[in-house]
Amino acid sequence: MSRLIRMDRTGHTTVAEWRADDPASVEAAAAAFRAELDQGYLAMVTTGPGHAEQVRELPVGAATVILRRPISGG
Repeated sequence: MSRLIRMDRTGHTTVAEWRADDPASVEAAAAAFRAELDQGYLAMVTTGPGHAEQVRELPVGAATVILRRPISGG
């Protein structure tokens, strides 16, 4: 089971879960993913130890997709 999680004040919240072989769960997760991006979240997936990559579409084969707010500063 893959998970879409949002980093927040509680640590993290599971937004959606899906299985690649279940089209309905993938569709629901993709819709939740798009809604979070529309609210300003960034989505990241691990690409190896100590490395991550930003994604703009739900990577169906990923075990975990992490949503976070952009880091502010200047």
